[in-house]
Amino acid sequence: MQVLKTIKELQEVRKNITGTVGFVPTMGALHNGHISLIKQARNENDVVIVSIFVNPTQFLPGEDLDAYPRKDEADKKICQMCKVDYVFMPEISTMYGNEEILIKAPNKSYILEGKTRPGHFDGVLRVVLKLFNLTQATNAYFGKKDAQQLSLIMQMVKDLFLPINIIPCEIIREDDGLALSSRNIYLDATQRKDALLISKSLYMAGSLIASGERNIKAVENKLYSIMQTLDVEYVAIVDREFNELKIIEPKNTIILVVARFGNTRLLDNIWL
Repeated sequence: MQVLKTIKELQEVRKNITGTVGFVPTMGALHNGHISLIKQARNENDVVIVSIFVNPTQFLPGEDLDAYPRKDEADKKICQMCKVDYVFMPEISTMYGNEEILIKAPNKSYILEGKTRPGHFDGVLRVVLKLFNLTQATNAYFGKKDAQQLSLIMQMVKDLFLPINIIPCEIIREDDGLALSSRNIYLDATQRKDALLISKSLYMAGSLIASGERNIKAVENKLYSIMQTLDVEYVAIVDREFNELKIIEPKNTIILVVARFGNTRLLDNIWL
């Protein structure tokens, strides 16, 4: 495994790669969710590149950029165990100069996650496009947990005619159902237990829909009743392209939940 720090190093390596390239962009603090993406990329490609970069442009003022967990040495060991070929670990100054061409996310970036974090997805798409251009990957792997992000990236690839396949990957959970997240380490024991109500509410909503329920309000009421003790930021039921639904549409519905636990914000979803 080779660790690359500069644009020139990555470009030189990329020139000599033949075969398919699987790319997994991350912000580090790798956990089993990331590992599942890397393993899938390893199984489906000749060469695997993982990027580890805490992207400052997707953090708003007052958010946890400085506190975001950084575990570079542990991350490199994980990548090595997963048989990654190249790890790209640039500095902020490497990725961002004085460029004047910025990325503007579409209007759908200002709902849900973007409603309280305006500009967040501008930063996400900005760095992802840079990484796609640098790696020239065949396939890029993203988890379904960040469903709105995944949808916007797929839209960007479509709109800009980028020659890359986006591979959505299933959410990885703890044995008790909690969706894996780098921010889970911020939870104390009580918060950790309370957070299980998020996945419980999603499972119960899924069961309700599986039994034939199609009324969105009924499903929302079920979700809120289970999470009534939590600080729920939002519950949303949308189609796969994040349009509003009038009724539940099987195989075209995503239920999303975001809740806060002190200063920690957790999101989860279920695709139905």
